[in-house]
Amino acid sequence: MNAVSPCSNPKSTSTRVSPCRTLAGSDRKLRALVNEYRAFVARSLRRMGVPLSDVDDAAQRVFLVVSRKLASIEPGRERSFLFGVAVRVASEMRRFEARRRRLEVAVEVDAESTPCTDDLLELKRSRLVLDRLLSTMPRHLTTVFQLAETEGLTALEISERLGIPPGTVASRLRRARLLFWQQADRLTGRRAN
Repeated sequence: MNAVSPCSNPKSTSTRVSPCRTLAGSDRKLRALVNEYRAFVARSLRRMGVPLSDVDDAAQRVFLVVSRKLASIEPGRERSFLFGVAVRVASEMRRFEARRRRLEVAVEVDAESTPCTDDLLELKRSRLVLDRLLSTMPRHLTTVFQLAETEGLTALEISERLGIPPGTVASRLRRARLLFWQQADRLTGRRAN
């Protein structure tokens, strides 16, 4: 019995777009997005606290979501859409990591054993403090804060990327910076005691 592919009818005179052409167009669009924004997505995930060892997996999850939502991405808004998906994926990964850490058996490290370990331990502590600070902030503030502070974008550029008014961006950024420094002061004050 010969199998007939739904895409192999060369004599079709229908004016409808074949499902195969639609799939091929979607495939090309997805490949173009991956090629153009792969580094941006990886960099964003890394700056949102995804460990370097998990960045490739997280980026793959981002593009998997994008492949399912490809038709709903407005032309010219691809970067902001990808960033929004990356924010959600990074958040999920941070929650997963926090759960994993809670289940892990705590191991005390003798900080005086080797001098090199001290530097690594301090770096890890600093990163944990930064992750904790960012995780306490509301996501809409964190997104604007990270775009401004880590990507170096202006309020107007952030406004265009996220599709929100520049005044809203400025307000969120002001609140995010204030909240960040309040939390940092609170944590450092606690550590000093």
